[in-house]
Amino acid sequence: MANEVVDHGRRRFLTATTAVVGGIGVVSAAVPFIKSWEPSARAKAAGAPVTQSLKKIEKGQQLIVAWRSLPVFIVNRTPAQLAQLPKEDPLLVDPKSEVEQQPAYAQNETRSIKPEWLVMVGICTHLGCVPDFYGEIKPEPFDPNWKGGYYCPCHHSRYDIAGRVYKNVPAPKNMQVPPYHFVDDMTVQIGVDPKEAG
Repeated sequence: MANEVVDHGRRRFLTATTAVVGGIGVVSAAVPFIKSWEPSARAKAAGAPVTQSLKKIEKGQQLIVAWRSLPVFIVNRTPAQLAQLPKEDPLLVDPKSEVEQQPAYAQNETRSIKPEWLVMVGICTHLGCVPDFYGEIKPEPFDPNWKGGYYCPCHHSRYDIAGRVYKNVPAPKNMQVPPYHFVDDMTVQIGVDPKEAG
């Protein structure tokens, strides 16, 4: 037995093969473990940020995305819609957005970071219905002097194009503005304040 010749080539081959198979096994075991660190679909729905491109939202149009299981309205407002905002102030409950329904950076006439982009939780502040978007400045069956905004058909609450509630309707407050920031000129991230985004 002591006189047997050792085949070094075969030994190197077996050693290399064993190392490769072992490496594949380690990677195969590590991938599911690492993936388990990612937030689940439930966790994402519970509050993970949502990033949305704005490129396909035309002037005067609205897109609805889900964040924390809530509808978030994103509106590309027209110059005519923006020009109408100060004219609506006398008709509104909280025209200066003094009640805390928005972050400080959206506590302005447009209730937004960039005037043309409205980002708002689309829930009526009366009983939690989802209001309908009537963006055009034209007479509507529920208001012959309609200047664009939101109408809740459940109990007839009305909001302007900045989500500010009108007087003499059941809803008591403006619709809520969530934390958000712009990643770039045409991308918004909902769920993260500008300060947190760095």
